[in-house]
Amino acid sequence: MVPEHLRFGGGAADSTILPLMAVLLVIAIVLILILPRGKAIVPFLLTFFIIPTSQVVVLGGVHFTILRILAVVGLAKMAFSTSGGGRFPGGFNGIDRAVVLWSVLTLIMFCFTFPQTQALILGLGIFLENLGGYLVVRFLISDRAAIQRVVKALAVLCVIQGVPMIIEQITSINVFGYFAGVSIASAIREGKVRAAGTMGALTAGPVGGLLIPLFLWLWIEKKSRKVAIIGIAGALAMVITSNSSTSWMALIASLLGLAFWPLRKQMRLVRQALVATLVGLHLVMKAPVWALISRVDFTGSSSSYQRYALVDMTMRHFRDWWIMGTPEYVNWGWDTWDLCNQFVAVALTGGLLTLIVFIMIFSRSFGAVGTARKQVEGDRAAEWLYWCLGANLFGTVLTYFGINTGIVPLYLVLAFVSVGALEARATVEAKVEVAAEPHLVAASNHAAA
Repeated sequence: MVPEHLRFGGGAADSTILPLMAVLLVIAIVLILILPRGKAIVPFLLTFFIIPTSQVVVLGGVHFTILRILAVVGLAKMAFSTSGGGRFPGGFNGIDRAVVLWSVLTLIMFCFTFPQTQALILGLGIFLENLGGYLVVRFLISDRAAIQRVVKALAVLCVIQGVPMIIEQITSINVFGYFAGVSIASAIREGKVRAAGTMGALTAGPVGGLLIPLFLWLWIEKKSRKVAIIGIAGALAMVITSNSSTSWMALIASLLGLAFWPLRKQMRLVRQALVATLVGLHLVMKAPVWALISRVDFTGSSSSYQRYALVDMTMRHFRDWWIMGTPEYVNWGWDTWDLCNQFVAVALTGGLLTLIVFIMIFSRSFGAVGTARKQVEGDRAAEWLYWCLGANLFGTVLTYFGINTGIVPLYLVLAFVSVGALEARATVEAKVEVAAEPHLVAASNHAAA
């Protein structure tokens, strides 16, 4: 019997969006269309993170989530844009191509796994979210000023989410439940309240933890320190009140990435040492090295063993999924239907090639960040920006071992990396021109003589 959660064609028969959320969505659509390119990203992000994923618009039997609606609007703005600098600053780079390839492979493998009309419709919706969402974010974040504007908007978002989550932790009542379409009653595990806000505990907490490096970068911008402080406070509130080990993992991993700042010129040795350590542990441990996942419990109520079991079963059933994924993972063991690991989710729904391309996105991003930092070496403020982006990426990698959601925050950082890499190259080119200028002047004077 096919498990209920793998059936297609279900869902709400009518739109489930509440009036207030619909008004916010309409306002956001108008602002995205009329605001200049560099400012339109703010309503895009705030709307996506504030309106719950449960709010859906059904048109002709097709379900449009908030991200799908925003992606369509953003793509329309991009199609009719006449702004200079090109649609993608610096051109279509290696990171962009990796995201496109991953999105296409995900759609193809999904349709082969589930050869049904309903599955095709769902696959196209996911494709719109994956690729459309990325292209819009990449288009709207066009320069460093846009990066700073986005980080400030995210600081405000953390306050909007963090303060109600503190109230929720104290009262066990989610105030967003009265008007946003989420549950009023808070989830409780092992007697501990897991504050959710509008994003859910397993999204809000990790997002808050991953944003800390960006707020610490904003701190060095003297005119933005107050915003950075409220952003850090709101993000920490989201991490703490969500009462999730994954939230703490996001925070700790991000701070650990920042802590390697003094060793930024020896990162090759650090990476080699890390790989050697993992291989060594795998050889001496009685269990495989990924069994360490089961030891991660920062709250005393973590389901870390289930996350370990999911990875372990994926390894053991490699022959079942490596070609194009498999729907049979639901029968592998207890709770294996819950793909609470982004890498496992990509593998089991897309196969080995799709997983490799997904990992390639991170590999190319880390490479771009490292190259950019070296190009601006000596400019500590610029180096710190790239290091903070790298810390966010590192935190994202570790966090994805505990959740399979939050693709938009990743897209933001990928766009930041692309813009940062472009500006670093421009800095190098400017230095070369300045260095060459005296020689050109001398040559010109010699010719005139």
